[in-house]
Amino acid sequence: MTYGATILDAEGVRLTADEKAFFRDADPFGFILFARNLDTPGQIQALCSEFREAVGRNCLITIDQEGGRVQRLRKPLARNWRPPLEQVQLAGEDAVRSMYLRYRLIAHELNTLGIDSNCAPIADIATMETHEFLKNRCYGTNAQTVARIARAVATAHLDGGVLPVLKHIPGHGRATADSHLDLPHVTSHPDDLEQSDFTAFAALNDLPLGMTAHLVYDAYDDRPATISPVMMQLIRAQIGFDGLIMTDDISMKALQGTPADNAAAAIAAGCDVVLYCNAPLEDRIRVAEAAGAMNAAAQTRADRALDARKPPVALDILGAERELAALMGGQVYG
Repeated sequence: MTYGATILDAEGVRLTADEKAFFRDADPFGFILFARNLDTPGQIQALCSEFREAVGRNCLITIDQEGGRVQRLRKPLARNWRPPLEQVQLAGEDAVRSMYLRYRLIAHELNTLGIDSNCAPIADIATMETHEFLKNRCYGTNAQTVARIARAVATAHLDGGVLPVLKHIPGHGRATADSHLDLPHVTSHPDDLEQSDFTAFAALNDLPLGMTAHLVYDAYDDRPATISPVMMQLIRAQIGFDGLIMTDDISMKALQGTPADNAAAAIAAGCDVVLYCNAPLEDRIRVAEAAGAMNAAAQTRADRALDARKPPVALDILGAERELAALMGGQVYG
């Protein structure tokens, strides 16, 4: 079986007849959930079942549940969390363990609802210039700290039966613009990038899934990394990431041109899967057609990523909550 090279979303809390027919024909690799898709636990479980029934397999279903500002599930469906960087700073020397516990609890929440992936960890490095849309979502200000915490976050997901998605490869921390709205340029020298930003991702290059950054790295290419063969080759060869690479959402304003053109360009550059969100059905159809089916290398990575899904390890929820509260002086939730 060859999957469609897309990850798509739904308009509402249940699939429409047209969406079911489209997903059956396009057979996307997976799906992503947003707040508009989330109402009650039973409804979320039913929607996840509808996604999987539409494609006839146990496909990937992911979500952005970093905690803090980027958190699709909120009370009463899930715990409300502090921004990651705030938790790291509060936990101090216990940051690694506290972040493991945080994301182990998040993974439990997701797994219970039928969601088997999360768009975390972030291995972007916060700097003085990092744009505010990203800064407090980061885990630290140097590659070693970020990689160590990101590894704990990834392990917490895998222990909870949830596949982590490493983002934003090869590093978004130096961006001074919001890629949702503009195209950021990184003007740093290659030596600085290779000794810092890229190092954090290289330390995590064994993870099953990753997400690109819509940034131009001026020292390497004049195209955003998502549609740059130069940057995709750097990610594969220099950073050494051989997991499945999905684009960041190609509807973001950082990318020019039509979504269908951007989908085709991303696949041509070396991305395995196109993530496309918040669009009318007609546009989703065009993007699926432009992305086409996975090539052989992408399909191998996709199968390997799905094989990384394991049943969750037993979790003492109350014990995890108590330990986390002790590590953070009771200042756990946002």
